[in-house]
Amino acid sequence: MIMDIKTIEEKIKNRKSGFVGQHTSFGVMVLLVDTKKGPSLLYEVRAKTLSRQPGEICFPGGQREEGETMEQCAVRETCEELGLEPAMIRVAGKLDTLHAHANFSLYCYLGITGHENISSAKINHEEVDEIFTVPLDFLLDTKPETHYMQVRPYPEEDFPYDKIDFARGYKWRTGTLEVPIYTYEDKVIWGMTARITESFIGIIKGEE
Repeated sequence: MIMDIKTIEEKIKNRKSGFVGQHTSFGVMVLLVDTKKGPSLLYEVRAKTLSRQPGEICFPGGQREEGETMEQCAVRETCEELGLEPAMIRVAGKLDTLHAHANFSLYCYLGITGHENISSAKINHEEVDEIFTVPLDFLLDTKPETHYMQVRPYPEEDFPYDKIDFARGYKWRTGTLEVPIYTYEDKVIWGMTARITESFIGIIKGEE
């Protein structure tokens, strides 16, 4: 195939960038609720019947659908899971994005809603067992317990090291994954949800 520079420029100029390789994008809503205990973050307990992360604690959110923005995805998923209307959520802005080692990214947004909306929420129990809130004061004053996990690649046995001139194997790069844990009453918030929580708290405290 022969291609001239002008044609290449035209193909690149208006193209929307994405990811190299297989990758999935999720929109996540960090939902701030005005409660009797003051501003609080809302969390979900995932339904135990789900095939992926059953019973774990998370923020509302889900996979982006064709044609929608990540913000639209976060709002739609939140409304579907909590039985809210989009007008009940005011999106204050975009938070940091979490790129996970398992070929997906979580695009996070800060949403604000009133306690009356949450108290009348019609939870979709096919996805969510229950919801609860954690006072922002608690999260601002609490340093999470932190653990670390090593992430290492494991090539298949027939990986052709000889073709890349590494007959004795290749020194693959490894990574370190931070695993923070918050404990609030009888709820344990950990993993990616805790990382997003910790990031958000750092932002509003001016640490990030």
